[in-house]
Amino acid sequence: MGRYRAPVKPGSPFITEEGYQDLTDEYNHLWRVKRPEVVKALSEAAAEGDRSENAEYIYRKRQLASIDYRVRYLQKRMPDLKVVKENPSDLNRVFFGAWITLLEENDTEITYRIVGPDEIHTQEGNISLDAPLARGLLGKGIDDIIEIKLPQGLREFEIIEIRYA
Repeated sequence: MGRYRAPVKPGSPFITEEGYQDLTDEYNHLWRVKRPEVVKALSEAAAEGDRSENAEYIYRKRQLASIDYRVRYLQKRMPDLKVVKENPSDLNRVFFGAWITLLEENDTEITYRIVGPDEIHTQEGNISLDAPLARGLLGKGIDDIIEIKLPQGLREFEIIEIRYA
């Protein structure tokens, strides 16, 4: 029996149109391109003989398991996602999908975009809607100063720009 893993609470179900398209493209690539290539290589490695000492066979089995794991995740997750297509009615407040430019205490400007947890890896500057910083920013407006408890400690930010794509 495998090691017990506590159930993981799924992240927020929201996603941008670009993020959903990226997940769809990833799924199609894995299922239609990558998986058939790995299955073919696996069958060729299996035909070489003794599987217990065949490094290529072992590698391809693990690669196939990894692909199948990701495909299963996408098949379960994608139907539950809610694609946010419209901008909010108040464009002067921070909501999902907003690009926010913040001024840190040391006068450094940083820009983030609040996106769903499934797309934080797709682009630099994206932060998850579930992240403490994003939760602290939601509903705030330009020139608001917020204090947020981050893993590095309490930090203060001033919102200097909000825009939507």
